[in-house]
Amino acid sequence: MSIEDRWLLPDGIEEVLPPAAEALEQVRRQLLDLYGCWGYELVVPPFIEFLDSLLIGTGHDDLDLQTFKLTDQLSGRLMGVRADMTPQVARIDAHQLRHDRPVRLCYAGTVLRTRNDGFAGSRSPMQVGVELYGHRGFESDLEVLSLMLETLTQVGLGRIHLDLGHVTVFRDLAALAGLTRAREMTLFEALQRKAVPEISHCLASWGLDAPHRAMLGELVHLNGRAEEVLARADAVLAPAGEPVQNALAWLRNLVAGLSGRYPRVELHVDLAELRGYHYHTGVVYAAYVPTHGQAVAQGGRYDDIGQAFGRARPATGFSADLKVLQSLAGMGLQSPAPSAIFAPRSDDPALAAVVRALREGQERVICELPGQTATPEQLGCNRHLVRDGESWRVDAYSPAQAPDTA
Repeated sequence: MSIEDRWLLPDGIEEVLPPAAEALEQVRRQLLDLYGCWGYELVVPPFIEFLDSLLIGTGHDDLDLQTFKLTDQLSGRLMGVRADMTPQVARIDAHQLRHDRPVRLCYAGTVLRTRNDGFAGSRSPMQVGVELYGHRGFESDLEVLSLMLETLTQVGLGRIHLDLGHVTVFRDLAALAGLTRAREMTLFEALQRKAVPEISHCLASWGLDAPHRAMLGELVHLNGRAEEVLARADAVLAPAGEPVQNALAWLRNLVAGLSGRYPRVELHVDLAELRGYHYHTGVVYAAYVPTHGQAVAQGGRYDDIGQAFGRARPATGFSADLKVLQSLAGMGLQSPAPSAIFAPRSDDPALAAVVRALREGQERVICELPGQTATPEQLGCNRHLVRDGESWRVDAYSPAQAPDTA
């Protein structure tokens, strides 16, 4: 690589510069404080760990493909750089904390992925989210969903569209119809693409019973406004077994709870939405805003993930990319008004004492350096310290003024 190109970063790897970096940190702190108010305790998983621990129990191959791998020079074992913090937090709950009560955990940190999730997407998102372990009812899903919506509101996003699904519906219908694993996956892929002709062809060629064929064929059409879809699903899926009926009741409870708490959020149900099908065990959800083509936050229920670490625990949670949230909300795109104090170069002990006191009071003070040519204004200062007899005081600064270094 030539000297001229050494500043280049890999595709999908970005840096955050001032003042956006400061704004990003402020939002991170606000969200962690929000989660703390809801009883979620902060954990900081390692950036890298042994691969068999990092990937075990995830239930899908996507994370394996997204994970950078390397060999540990000390142990000779294969290690992975985390591409998702959720499995790490599950390990912490199951193996490190080992509580029998419900446990609420939150996290925020950079993850690294081998490929991006979409056009011009990042391979180094700053993942923020919460996980709730130890409760198997819809109430914990409702809590986590509510906190996800509070997160989006906190960063200033409006016109939120929430999609709800439940993987049990398709999973149980496929089992009732006696689909082989290969056919289940073929139909799963077609449902994700909403490929109606392909779905119809598959169901017709497999020789399924008419009731099973009808129910599976209707899944692709069961999407839209929550109340309307659930009403149609009750009629269309009436012949299905108890697990399907329980899943529909679960969704009804969530819709009722969310409608009361967040009447302005658009609630949609899509029974063909099987995001994380090999990973989730119940409800799945994703939030969208009009200005972004991909989900801005997503999550779901993934019970018993801790079994791989010795303790099967109910689990539900969501995550988002803090960088995406900030960019959509417009945070950090405009420079904040200058709010710093310029301290002229002086050996006066009284000045050093004043500077120390101001910094202890959380004021930003920038001291002049020898040979400095930048003006206080260029340094972002709107005030400066001026001598007042034997002491120093803070005065407003304007470009016409020169710092008093006497």
